[in-house]
Amino acid sequence: MAKGFPWTCPFCNRATTITKENYSSGLPIFNDGNRDGLLGIRWRAITCPNPECREYQITAFLYKAIYNPELTETGDPLMKWNLRPLSNAKPFPNYIPVAVLSDYNEACLIRDLSPKASATLSRRALQGIIRDFWGIRRNRLIDEINDVKNKVDLDTWKAIDAIRSIGNIGAHMEKDINLIVDVEPDEAQLLIELIETLFKDWYISRHDREEHMAGIVKLAEGKNHQKKSGKPSA
Repeated sequence: MAKGFPWTCPFCNRATTITKENYSSGLPIFNDGNRDGLLGIRWRAITCPNPECREYQITAFLYKAIYNPELTETGDPLMKWNLRPLSNAKPFPNYIPVAVLSDYNEACLIRDLSPKASATLSRRALQGIIRDFWGIRRNRLIDEINDVKNKVDLDTWKAIDAIRSIGNIGAHMEKDINLIVDVEPDEAQLLIELIETLFKDWYISRHDREEHMAGIVKLAEGKNHQKKSGKPSA
């Protein structure tokens, strides 16, 4: 690897640059008369350079392989496996409800295996977020989403309603059972990323704001105490 590349650790969520000191890779090949010919499994291991983390990610890719001065893979990967961690789920604080985080993590885990089921879990995570964060609880998700419309910006609301719409494909049987509407992995990933955005924009922003305000109140209380006791500030 001649140059470093950007990477975000899936364990500590810190963005960094990976160099050869933190990177290992290999390309074992096989054929054995299989129908696809010469194949290679590119494995990649990355260790987080953050001294407080030092976790490692292992990923494998199945490629068509070719013979040249150095045996290499060619084209896009035929398959990909996340070996450690098992998905691309990002770490989030534990003040987000456990049930919502569980749906999010499972949506990430099965994104490639069953994008339709992943979209359904994103839909359920969305409903859990709306009920917990906004305190809105109705019989139907569409009614809960309509109730939150005046509380968020229009672009966010449209994206939230899109999760409901796409998630419905997996959550409810279509009237015409012969009509198959697929959800692709990259489409399921878009829904996952919106759930991540809501975590950041709603839960994390609120928590950071509350901590900041509490710090100001604590500072004021300390100053008032100094004033009453006649002690100068340190």
